[in-house]
Amino acid sequence: MIESRCGILCGTCEFRESMGCGGCVNISRPFHGECPVKNCCEEKGHDCCGQCPVFPCELLTKFAYDPEHGDNGLRITQCRKWRGEK
Repeated sequence: MIESRCGILCGTCEFRESMGCGGCVNISRPFHGECPVKNCCEEKGHDCCGQCPVFPCELLTKFAYDPEHGDNGLRITQCRKWRGEK
């Protein structure tokens, strides 16, 4: 089951309950403001970034390895799983 556009596992997010977030696949706007990854994915008609032919793109990679909010590429690995890669 796809939980997010970028590969974050929403069930493990520390902000999900406290912010009342239903995950970006279930809400129109994230609690933290606009998300360019979510916007890009939805504009292209994909459920997650892993469905995009240019995956992993520069934007997703930048988010995945952001020093403050990144996850060292775990979201990219998750998108690969959602697209059926091992």
